Amino acid sequence: MPAPPIPIVSVLVPAYRCAAFIADTIRSLQAQTLADWEAIVVDDGSPDDLVAALRPFAGDTRIRLLRTAHAGVSAARNAALAAARAPLIALLDGDDAYAPDYLAEMTGAMAADPDLGFVTCDATFVGNVRLEGRRFSAVLPQVPPVTLDRVLARQFNVFTACMLQASAVRAVGGWSEQLQSAEDLDLWIRLLERGWRCGYVPRALHRYRRRTDSLSAARLPLLHAVAHVYDGAVARLDGRPEQRTARAVRATIDRDIAFAQGEAMVVAGDVRGGLRELRRAGARTRTLAWRTALLAMRLVPAAAPRFMRWRMQAATRG
Repeated sequence: MPAPPIPIVSVLVPAYRCAAFIADTIRSLQAQTLADWEAIVVDDGSPDDLVAALRPFAGDTRIRLLRTAHAGVSAARNAALAAARAPLIALLDGDDAYAPDYLAEMTGAMAADPDLGFVTCDATFVGNVRLEGRRFSAVLPQVPPVTLDRVLARQFNVFTACMLQASAVRAVGGWSEQLQSAEDLDLWIRLLERGWRCGYVPRALHRYRRRTDSLSAARLPLLHAVAHVYDGAVARLDGRPEQRTARAVRATIDRDIAFAQGEAMVVAGDVRGGLRELRRAGARTRTLAWRTALLAMRLVPAAAPRFMRWRMQAATRG
């Protein structure tokens, strides 16, 4: 039997604990106005029954399932990349969904400028009460142009659901399997460092699910991962003007880590150590409200964990 023709785009779908959502994800692919795609779904050792959830789609020969031991999203994406046949790849997590014209819009943007290494878009949050219905760009700025310096400075935040030249991703070694979060930021930075350009479609072409059990909900591990990404960027950018930006942002990450660590320590009952970390967080705790709160927690340490839990819950509710 002859091999099936090579599609325009390979969609990489890492899936872990996604059985409840994967049907919506796949249906969003089947609803695309551009139908010339293949999907490589990677069951990343998921403990739920992902195979059963995918069974209704067994008749769609465009969809392939790879099953691997659990090794994290980077390893899952790399496995899908190795199996991808198309010159373009698109990213779709197993609990998210595309708008019907995602593939058409993004492949069009890539075709309009062959020098682009990747293209990103805007998105709409779902699954989180505080963020429901909001645009990604309203929470994290996406102010073009997309340059290495602006991405490092967080003036432009590249949304995960990118379309990329498969050759560009392979040329920089794919996703770092040392990272369990911030792996996408690391890839965007390495692509831009190597001279690949990024385009932007300013439309919400993706429904982005923020679950409370997602990696993005684990603030301290995420901050430490971002710090690791910036450490790598600082080292690689030696002698380049963007190194100054990377160093400046790395310093702010240290203060963010101190703040998050301080909150966690106070909640755990280490009030003295937590207050020390919160003071180290710099400007964030130098407001009148925070100075008053720090003084109150120092004077009445027994009440500090309860107060901090309340404050963190209030901040989460937004």
